[in-house]
Amino acid sequence: MKVKDRDFDIFISEKELTGIVRSVAEKVNADYEPDGGSPLLVCPVLTGAFMFASDLVRRLTMECEVRFVRYSSYSGMSSTGEVKCMLPFPPEVKGRDVLIVEDVVDSGLSMKKMLEEVWALKPRSVRVCTLFYKPAAFKEDFKVDYVGREIGNEFIVGYGLDYDEHGRGLKDVWVVRG
Repeated sequence: MKVKDRDFDIFISEKELTGIVRSVAEKVNADYEPDGGSPLLVCPVLTGAFMFASDLVRRLTMECEVRFVRYSSYSGMSSTGEVKCMLPFPPEVKGRDVLIVEDVVDSGLSMKKMLEEVWALKPRSVRVCTLFYKPAAFKEDFKVDYVGREIGNEFIVGYGLDYDEHGRGLKDVWVVRG
């Protein structure tokens, strides 16, 4: 399949993605028992995590609120090394359990900045959930609490992930050829 100017091959099917989401949701559900307090504040990172977050939230058994955040360090197929915040965490995180939902954690640079900013708002707890984790690229020291699947340093598109805003709507995940 061609996305923009590059060729991609199927990497993870829609059926496999459903199983990954189910598995992550089961782990989150086990950790966040309904306690009658404030709903879990789920903060998906736009725009790549929106499909994963949508499917995940529908499988969670506790009450949730969703507040989107937007941070980015990518241009094209590589990181710029500079993290930009376009939509910060809301002040409602104070005293709340927060689940940050990301599409891919690779170097960890963007997530590190997000964690610094959310902790400054004094939440009760913060956990990180990612659909994909690239351990070979990870350079930070925070814990990724929920990982859908570990992958190599491949560049992937589909299921919300893009290549210069192309390919987000693909139902499967595709990997760049060569």
